[in-house]
Amino acid sequence: MLEKLSQVRLLVVGDVMLDRYWFGEVSRISPEAPVPVVKVERMEERLGGAANVARNAASLGARTTLLSVVGDDEAGRSLGRLLAEGGISADLQVDRDIATTVKLRVIGRQQQLLRIDFETAPSHEVLQAKLAEFERRLADCDIVILSDYGKGGLTHIAEMIRLARAAAKPVLVDPKGDEWGKYAGATVITPNRSELRDVVGRWSSDADLFAKADKLRGELGLEALLVTRSEEGMTLFADGQTFHQAAQAREVFDVSGAGDTVIATLAVMLAAGADWAEAIRIANIAAGIVVGKLGTAVVTRDEIAGAL
Repeated sequence: MLEKLSQVRLLVVGDVMLDRYWFGEVSRISPEAPVPVVKVERMEERLGGAANVARNAASLGARTTLLSVVGDDEAGRSLGRLLAEGGISADLQVDRDIATTVKLRVIGRQQQLLRIDFETAPSHEVLQAKLAEFERRLADCDIVILSDYGKGGLTHIAEMIRLARAAAKPVLVDPKGDEWGKYAGATVITPNRSELRDVVGRWSSDADLFAKADKLRGELGLEALLVTRSEEGMTLFADGQTFHQAAQAREVFDVSGAGDTVIATLAVMLAAGADWAEAIRIANIAAGIVVGKLGTAVVTRDEIAGAL
């Protein structure tokens, strides 16, 4: 199955961001306030949000196209450069009225001390142009990922799902917020445990969770619902079937970006012909590998093969 991944054509649409890391030493507390002083010694830039989803898919060998919106600024140009270096075909609509979303993390002693976010929502005109480009690119892909980070880049997500399903393309959605009616008709959505709880309420047992998840799946007309459950692994609810994968037993270093790895791996495996059980087994292995790395990271096909 892994050999088939290079034949997959994947279209990723969503909110992109630039992840910046400042690494340094912490040796004293500031005399100005009770906070650590970080002497920055190294800086890194990585793809974040939907761009990290695309990066994960490309790392597995899939031919990946990314459609998103950036600002006319240095961060937007850095995103374009990193995407090109990662072998990702990117169509980045430029909105001159916004700043590209940036998440700056300050790391000291291998621990995240602070995160600073810079972001503005894209304009309606740019989003409308992106919708037209999305429709044009559907014919050249096997499967679609809509990565919603709540930054405004997926205002037309309901129409995107309709267009993709009309073109017989499976659609995977990483949801955000608690208004999930706009995701109706998708093939599968991939919330984490807390995101699902915000929508369906708390559950008292696995049986209660299964009932709530199946009810939600029916209301939204989904083929499946994949819930990532942190230390409890992940569970996929399909029509009359439930598949569970226990969490991989390993030291967790950083969970940021793990959801991107899961949805990218799931999509690529499904497009390569895997069934639900096999697709979530590989996605679970990929998640177990990536949480052992610092920051937004990727898993390679060789790493998955080694784990198998």
